[in-house]
Amino acid sequence: MNTPLNRFAATLGTTGRSWLRRLVAAACVTAAGVGSGLAMPRGPMTSAASLIAFAVLCGVGVLAGALARSRWSALLGPLLFAGVVELVRLPVTGPTVDEIRLGDIYGVLAFVVGRGFDALVLLLPLALGGLWGAALSRRAARVESPRAPRLRRGGIALSGALALLVVAALVRPASTEPILGPDGAVLEGSIAELVTVPIGGQDQSLMIRGTDVGAPVLLFLEGGPGGTATGSMRYAGEPLEDDFVVVTWDQRGTGRSVDTLEPTSTLTLDQMVADTIEVTQYLCDRFDERAVYVVGSSWGSTLGVLAVQQRPDLYHAFVGVGQMVDQLATDKLMYADSLAYAERTGDRAFAERLRAFGEPPYTDTFAYTQALAANPEWLDYPRGEDYDPRSEYPASLSVAEFTLTQQFRAAAGIFETYAVLYPQLQDINFRESVPRLEVPVYLIEGIHEAPGRSTLAVEWFASLQAPAKQLVVFDRSGHNPERDEPGRFAEYLSDVVLSETGA
Repeated sequence: MNTPLNRFAATLGTTGRSWLRRLVAAACVTAAGVGSGLAMPRGPMTSAASLIAFAVLCGVGVLAGALARSRWSALLGPLLFAGVVELVRLPVTGPTVDEIRLGDIYGVLAFVVGRGFDALVLLLPLALGGLWGAALSRRAARVESPRAPRLRRGGIALSGALALLVVAALVRPASTEPILGPDGAVLEGSIAELVTVPIGGQDQSLMIRGTDVGAPVLLFLEGGPGGTATGSMRYAGEPLEDDFVVVTWDQRGTGRSVDTLEPTSTLTLDQMVADTIEVTQYLCDRFDERAVYVVGSSWGSTLGVLAVQQRPDLYHAFVGVGQMVDQLATDKLMYADSLAYAERTGDRAFAERLRAFGEPPYTDTFAYTQALAANPEWLDYPRGEDYDPRSEYPASLSVAEFTLTQQFRAAAGIFETYAVLYPQLQDINFRESVPRLEVPVYLIEGIHEAPGRSTLAVEWFASLQAPAKQLVVFDRSGHNPERDEPGRFAEYLSDVVLSETGA
């Protein structure tokens, strides 16, 4: 056909046409990179987004490979795409999209759960598509050696199997096992489900489990900020299901709710408290309850106290685990304890790293984990006989309640949500702002808890006014008694909290 484009191509000659095809291929990849960077600046956040991105980029790769007629497109295409995405999302901030930091374990983890997953669902299909497109184009143009058909068929088969394997992993749905009776059948009257509820204008996820749907409702608030207890409560929370309908909420920007991270401007302390109250109201309405029990772990204890302070009518009792009281004071105490430990044990590298960071607060949120979470004294202690290490990160992210995308993005959400919310906690001091709560208060501390936390929790508890209060110390627990001694924890909530409050 004698079109202007064909006439233009004819004037270029063989070499010119080859370079034109390569430029068009590069333009296609560049356009895909711009679109991805604008639409998904933190990468695909849901299974649907991952699958759509995988399919689209396979197509872009095939087109680019066919135009270039070179297997190099399988390497150069992903490199160009990644570079364009990084440029487009420069205005976006967060540990998994900021500068790559491979000098410490937390930087490596942020890279793996952020850019590593992006490589799986964005760069891999682009590379595979480039191989397929180049093979098809070269075959059509008959520019291959006699051995090429056999090699091409083998390569296409292997790459196709890899693509199908990734797609199969991405399409695996999330689910939670039903609660079974002694006969192996689903226990009549039990509840086991994953639900998505509009909270604060965003769809957020709840895992609801219990042997008796008519039992008192217990809302569990995980720590962090950024943590998800969906996995840990599947392993450590089962004893609670005998006496409560246990509701594990993945807060905004965490776990199964990680796709609600944006816009980060709405990820505020006030909004999180409002979300907690709205979740509570939903549970009261759904289960026809006047109020629920709330258990807050670490950051979740901060959230729980603030929600109870605002709406005591919605709660039978507050249970604080690893209770936080004054974040900045705790950080300074833990820093001093870590430095003293490093000097006492002769760990010069640790001591030098702490001195380099200086005393909190830090503008770099990575510094908190490196400076304050690495003291071996807070990690090495005997746990209960029923302790299940799978309730800890990262094993807790491997449960069936997460899709593959959610597993990676839930881990990324720990970094991203923490970076947004943690700086907002520096002015909290319950010793001054929460002198009284209008519901019974129970604090469960581990004897191996870091003194920087336990000292302030005991101090606040001593002055706190409440209708009833009790502080108990578990002798085989640290910061998370609900995971360290899950059976004892459930027994205490049933025999003491539930019994005394009479709900």
